[in-house]
Amino acid sequence: METEEHMSALLSPARLGKLECRNRIVVAPMCQYSAIEGVVQPWHEQHLGQLAISGAGALTIEATAISAQGRITEGCIGLWTDAQEQALTQLLVRLRSYADLPIGIQLHHAGRKASCARPWEGGRSIPRTDGGWEIAAPSAIAWSDSSQVPVAMSREDMERVIAEFAGAARRADRAGLDFIELHAAHGYLLHSFLSPLSNQRDDDYGGSLQNRMRFPLAVTRAVRAVWPAHKALGLRINGTDWIDGGWRPQDAIAFGQELLALGVDYLSVSSGGARGGISVKLSPGYQVEFAEQIRSALGCTVIAAGLIADPEHAESLVAQGRTDFVAVARVLLDDPRWPQHVATQLQATPLTPRQYQLAASGKWPLAPIGVVRNSP
Repeated sequence: METEEHMSALLSPARLGKLECRNRIVVAPMCQYSAIEGVVQPWHEQHLGQLAISGAGALTIEATAISAQGRITEGCIGLWTDAQEQALTQLLVRLRSYADLPIGIQLHHAGRKASCARPWEGGRSIPRTDGGWEIAAPSAIAWSDSSQVPVAMSREDMERVIAEFAGAARRADRAGLDFIELHAAHGYLLHSFLSPLSNQRDDDYGGSLQNRMRFPLAVTRAVRAVWPAHKALGLRINGTDWIDGGWRPQDAIAFGQELLALGVDYLSVSSGGARGGISVKLSPGYQVEFAEQIRSALGCTVIAAGLIADPEHAESLVAQGRTDFVAVARVLLDDPRWPQHVATQLQATPLTPRQYQLAASGKWPLAPIGVVRNSP
């Protein structure tokens, strides 16, 4: 039995920069901490393979370090060696043999949140004396009381990191990725330059908002210069640090304006992570207001995220014009077919692979009734 297909805003086609997406669900980057020397492993293939056939509109590969120093943990994916690039290239070829959607990657440097244990190992900061590595930040201020104190970056350090970001972007292009998202949120290196909580420099890269934006803008400029014009470039930014005296929505708007002038195609809006020990009251869509403010002020494409797991909620956010796309993460770890189930609930067309059609809506007694469509 089939029902009449519903015209869903969430599941309508849209452009992410220059890319055509079949719907407005974006798979957010989700670190797996399972690489070996920065090289993707079989775990990544099965993980990304599930997400690639989930029915989402675009897929973002996890935060990927531009250098050994920039890793969160020793298990992070990297993109600074030939071996890393070759393995990623081969993985993308296999993914695209059965999945047709834009695939991007989030490039980042962990800054003062680098040199940590994996989450299932406790996630603690690992000092150099215990097998960790030297970490870098705009100022020599630890992320938390138990974190390693970073080395304040020199101008030469900054130039090196800019070159590393550009080098990783070139590798991402050669590997065949469709978009890059630079990570400038959550207390990692680029965000630590932006936030006055972590940037207390007294040179041209600290103090005023314009100065604090200088290094992240230089990184963005360098990446845009080597990233092909037909491919999309975005940034994940904070809407707020949730701390008095920290990064604010008006700062995010000012930063976004500068980014758009450099040719950035979209902004993925998140929050928090500027400093350890901060508690934020969480609720479904708790970060959407920041995406909405930025979209309203700048007229740019935005992605909203933050405990968005209910299909009707996600639908309303797009239908009301509060965001262009919705990024989801942990709900997909729990249910890799979430976008297909969303389509069934919204009485739209689920993108179910042909190989799984026997389990699709209306195809077996225990399935919910909805619209059925074969997909490659």
